Amino acid sequence: MPETTPTPAAPLTVLIVDDHFVVRSGLAASLELDDSIKVVGEAERGEDVIAVYDQLYPRVVLMDLQLPGIGGIQATAALRAHDPAARILIFSTFARDDEIQAALDAGALGYLQKSASREELLSALSMVAQGRRSLPAEIARRLTVIRLGPSVTPREREILALIAAGRANKEIAAEFGVSEDTVKRHVSHILEKLAVNDRAQATAEAIRRGILKVPE
Repeated sequence: MPETTPTPAAPLTVLIVDDHFVVRSGLAASLELDDSIKVVGEAERGEDVIAVYDQLYPRVVLMDLQLPGIGGIQATAALRAHDPAARILIFSTFARDDEIQAALDAGALGYLQKSASREELLSALSMVAQGRRSLPAEIARRLTVIRLGPSVTPREREILALIAAGRANKEIAAEFGVSEDTVKRHVSHILEKLAVNDRAQATAEAIRRGILKVPE
């Protein structure tokens, strides 16, 4: 019986969505050093993702979050609504925990920072191509803590914003027309929910979690 030559596996096709030409070019060159990866296209705006995706049908969309016009989270949600089978890996310079969770809620299967190694990126692409979740262990742990922990109420968010602005309990009490004791109870609950010991730590943790935005 004649021997048969094994058919080589089809490469994992990738669409890169990033508004920086140098980033797209560098990523494409780096990924295609591996014969199992083929970058089939690029897009620089969230508005273009669906049209390019329909032309190329890549196995994985590598999506930046910070895009002009429609951002990465909105583009992810739109693409997943267009094709629920689309597999998206968020690849961003930095994202707050709430942004990462929002991207996952929008339908992304994973998140990786651009500072990750090439090997980490290849591994994440492979997992997402298989329809599996891919998150760095520390980020997965933080998101689990946020989901399982007690949530900060809208009033506590308002108080946190004033704490971050350096307002004392007496000033916060006057702002809301409540007693200082009431404010102290709110602050105590905030510290407990954020698992921190003081107001400075509460501000830093609230910013890290995306509860507060970084001051301009």
